[in-house]
Amino acid sequence: MQNSPEYIHIPQLLSEIYRKESRFVFATLIRLLGDFDLAEDATHDAFKAALEQWGTKGIPANPRAWLVSTGRFKAIDSMRRQSKFDPLQLQQIRQLEAETPDPSGQVDKEIEDDVLRLIFTCCHPALSLEAQTAMTLREVCELTTEEISRAFLLTPSTLAQRIVRAKTKIRQAKIPFEVPAEQELPDRLEAILQIIYLLFNEGYYASSGESLTRVNLSSEAIRLGRLLHNLLPDPQVTGLLALMLLQESRRPARTSSTGDVILLEDQDRSLWDHGMIEEGLLLVEHAFASKRLSPYTLQAGIAALHAQAKNPDGTDWAQITRLYSLLLRINPSPVIELNRAVAIAMHKGPEAGLQQINAILERGKLNDYHLAHAARAELYRKIGYTNQARASWERALALAQQDPERRFIERKLKELGA
Repeated sequence: MQNSPEYIHIPQLLSEIYRKESRFVFATLIRLLGDFDLAEDATHDAFKAALEQWGTKGIPANPRAWLVSTGRFKAIDSMRRQSKFDPLQLQQIRQLEAETPDPSGQVDKEIEDDVLRLIFTCCHPALSLEAQTAMTLREVCELTTEEISRAFLLTPSTLAQRIVRAKTKIRQAKIPFEVPAEQELPDRLEAILQIIYLLFNEGYYASSGESLTRVNLSSEAIRLGRLLHNLLPDPQVTGLLALMLLQESRRPARTSSTGDVILLEDQDRSLWDHGMIEEGLLLVEHAFASKRLSPYTLQAGIAALHAQAKNPDGTDWAQITRLYSLLLRINPSPVIELNRAVAIAMHKGPEAGLQQINAILERGKLNDYHLAHAARAELYRKIGYTNQARASWERALALAQQDPERRFIERKLKELGA
């Protein structure tokens, strides 16, 4: 049977199912088993069992439910083997069996909601904000420790210790695996929005690797944003969902057929997803109507102005600059300051923008941020300062972690040489 055509494609099929379903399986097993580490082992055991059995017994009608059910049984069997002579643990196992019926009959909707429950568990106020974010990005979104540590400017070992401590806190404090009551939701919102935002950013603009984007991450962020918006239609949630939809609408035009970067001004706007744009613009309108302007809503407003421009020359850079100025007041950040400088360059000319970027870098801000040096290089090029442009592009190349960006910068350097 192992040489049959069905068996041959099982590893490829399972790889695809793992990519799409593993976080759902893992989240549900946490609810059923009540332990992160036990659920993680059970998830791996379930996929291993699928690799061994599906080739001979056939692919189940509902692979997700099969994996959850198999993972639960594997976990209980493992606990029995380790607890043969411990009456207290045997009692715990019997209680676990009684309280967690076979989940194979559960509907997919209930399993999907387990991801939202998991986010709220990881974002419990008993944990620090840093631990909440790191824990959720690792356990819910499956970012690697290295990817998260880069986002936090920490060593991987420090971040790993932070995650271990957070798991221990959840277990010792018996933090419930549930969506909190409605009156508790606003107090839990900040961390969850930050996590969804970071997840989307990693999907929309990958921090490293062979691809500019990671569509599974941005799609998951939008899905979680919709879930949260249905649960709590707060203006901040509305603004974040609008921002993600408007940004994601440009995905088809952001890279060439070979995966190379295409800048916004050079994109074929007919490729943009106009359904996403329409939905995003409506959400922006609702978010601004609330008069509670969060950083997400202001960023969504900027994305809306780009989406409404039929061509690069039609972009309202004056209004974009004003929105960035307002955003900078309520959420000071050197990256926002950089984006505002680029908007100023588009509105008032490269010299004006270059003056702003040089001031940011002279203060020591963003010296290790490749996009700051790339922006400066392009403005130097526009005013004819070739040597300064080359030096800035070389600095950007030394800092860039992503293959498409590196190819883009290398092309820019070749163009300067030509």
